[in-house]
Amino acid sequence: MAPTPGILYVTMQPKPGLPEEQFHDWYNNEHGPTRLRLDFCENGFRYRASDLEGEKPSQSKPEWMAIYDITDMAELTKETYLRLRGPPVKTQREADTMAQIHVDRKLYEFIESRESKEFKRLELVENEGRGNVIVAVFLDVNEGMTDQLDRWYKEEHIDMLSKVPGWLRTRRFVTSSIDPKAPKEYLALHEYAPENGLGGPEFQAVTSTPWTQEIMTKVVKDKRRRVYDLYYTFGPAPRHLSPKLSDWTSTDPTSPFLTKIHSTTPTDLPTGAIESHITTPDGIIIPYILTGSSSPSAPLIVLSNSILTTPTIWDPFLTSFFSIPSNQKYRVLRYFKRGRFPDCGTQPITIDVLAADIIALLDALRVPKAAAVIGVSLGGCTTLNLALTHPDRLENFISCDTSAASPPGNAKAWGERIAIASSEAAISPSGLPIVGQTLAEKTTRRWFVPESYSHPGLTTFSPRKPN
Repeated sequence: MAPTPGILYVTMQPKPGLPEEQFHDWYNNEHGPTRLRLDFCENGFRYRASDLEGEKPSQSKPEWMAIYDITDMAELTKETYLRLRGPPVKTQREADTMAQIHVDRKLYEFIESRESKEFKRLELVENEGRGNVIVAVFLDVNEGMTDQLDRWYKEEHIDMLSKVPGWLRTRRFVTSSIDPKAPKEYLALHEYAPENGLGGPEFQAVTSTPWTQEIMTKVVKDKRRRVYDLYYTFGPAPRHLSPKLSDWTSTDPTSPFLTKIHSTTPTDLPTGAIESHITTPDGIIIPYILTGSSSPSAPLIVLSNSILTTPTIWDPFLTSFFSIPSNQKYRVLRYFKRGRFPDCGTQPITIDVLAADIIALLDALRVPKAAAVIGVSLGGCTTLNLALTHPDRLENFISCDTSAASPPGNAKAWGERIAIASSEAAISPSGLPIVGQTLAEKTTRRWFVPESYSHPGLTTFSPRKPN
């Protein structure tokens, strides 16, 4: 059976007792990303009403709207999606937060679409930061009048709308058949650039034609219209930092890495931290840590660590870096390299692949271009490759303690290190094989001269942990 594309259209009005930051933290870091990780959920956007005109938002005229494009509406009836709506995947925080929100959830199937040559798909990372306006028009149609409505849209209405300055796209939908109890209504979503001709002479001409008047008096039983501005574009990776984040951990028992939101960080930043993960195009999980500025458009610095280490190796650097007030405008992304965990895919792990993983992180976090990528050792080599293969995705790079090619004898040296780790057969508390104390000690002895190695300041940092 052919798929039936459509949308999930949700309006929300927080009740007076719900703190605004709790609403945004939950929506941006928990609810939205779990939907965007589904293969059949193409995108997700949050909109804020611009038509209140001084009126207080209410349950009947809510301030917030979200829309998700679905490749096949039947997927919303299957366990892959339904499991998100109940425990254990649905967290207690989500249940408590949603209890304080008036939610109206509707499902629609696609009818038709027409777009301008100026239209851009806002879910594409290169279009992050573009705004748009949506005019949502809901129509209840008299019995037997659907054909007249369709003909009016096709032969006059959309053509005239396309002449309104700033018009980008019109899409039409009807109530989905997967919700048989829902009353049938038609929805048109008209998208415009932020600077547009809504209310201008071209728009007035659209709404005042004789055919339009006939449709509104003889065909349409009831009409409702809302206007919204784009507020936030969801991605599959949580990225909402704020001084008012609350500590929270996801509860999906099938997730290999649980998302954790921290209200505080080891670097004493007031905006908390996010630990989560992305899935690369070839299905590999890459965990990451995001800290720094609360601005969603803040410049991002990517830190790529050396082999045999974890992203926490950067903690002392970040404490120093963020102690300078002018540096607090940045966000910093750290991550675990492919190969750190047993599931690392079937393709050989080359420097090209490691560089592509950084691109996958930037895409998931909706960052068109990193302000800087900084790497050390293997991370430095990865950074060099990234600068060569994707120069349009970074402004600057720093490559430390590395080289463009592996020196003679390197394979033999790594073979010996593998043998040392294998002979110790150390296991982490979580049951994963790790390099062990012997190799960790030998490695850090190579990194530091004796005077530095025994320095009290370094021993408190303890780079010798057998990670």
